[in-house]
Amino acid sequence: MRVIMAFIWCFILSHMGAYVLSSMTGGEYNFTSASLMAIAFTVVIAILSEAVIPNEPVAKHH
Repeated sequence: MRVIMAFIWCFILSHMGAYVLSSMTGGEYNFTSASLMAIAFTVVIAILSEAVIPNEPVAKHH
């Protein structure tokens, strides 16, 4: 479920960013490149979330 939600957010944000940047530069919006960017971001986020974020509970520090 985490990866699915990450993909949805990456899809929305990458398409929004691609649209805004293409509008600012006067270029044309490319759906395919924005979708590939969303997939790449999702893969990077999935790898980092498994490698960096531990699953063990944190000890209490009082």
